[in-house]
Amino acid sequence: MADAEPRLVIFDCDGVLVDSEPISISVLVKAMADLGVTITEDEAYERFLGRSLATLIDILETEFNVHANEAFLEGIRTNLYARFRTELKPMAGIGDAIDALGVPCCVASSSQIERIRLSLSVTGLLPKLPNIFSASMVKRGKPAPDLFLYAASKMQVEPRDCIVIEDSPAGIAAAKAAGMTVFAFTGGSHANFAGYREELDRLSPEVVFDAMPELIHLVRKQKRDGTQH
Repeated sequence: MADAEPRLVIFDCDGVLVDSEPISISVLVKAMADLGVTITEDEAYERFLGRSLATLIDILETEFNVHANEAFLEGIRTNLYARFRTELKPMAGIGDAIDALGVPCCVASSSQIERIRLSLSVTGLLPKLPNIFSASMVKRGKPAPDLFLYAASKMQVEPRDCIVIEDSPAGIAAAKAAGMTVFAFTGGSHANFAGYREELDRLSPEVVFDAMPELIHLVRKQKRDGTQH
């Protein structure tokens, strides 16, 4: 993908724009424990990081025999949103990075649209990222490429001209399947859980970085490389 010139930067939300994954996993582990299902946070990261709600429900039922009915999901949502309003923070440097990129940006997240908007609102990022796409808008969530292809189509940019900023193996696999350049961000609080880095290495993203200010020169370098071909 090195010969493509970036015309769109697509951000995942959770774990990329906002440092939400530790809160989300904590809420999920507690909800499962309340049903008598024991799962460690490392196991929860491995199974659920970057997955859509539909995929999460399917894994809960098929692997853990947990029926995620509406009461269960509403309890998770209520607890999660309450904690987001008091605890959620943007990734360090993300606002300045978006402002400095000089490339159109959008958000493509596995989360429900109301959760994405809440996350961006409480962290002050919503005005910078008005174009939001959710896995609920497509048939298949990550690791299928559908969401990223949908976002590129709506933003009227060819997949080869997109850079995706992702933190999860499922998201990186989805961006790869979409034929896009992938920058793996490893600066979130969850990036040290067991096996995470090994899984990222296996997927071979074009770039791995752990501080948002780095994104500015990484995108500029990609633009220079693209214009040289």
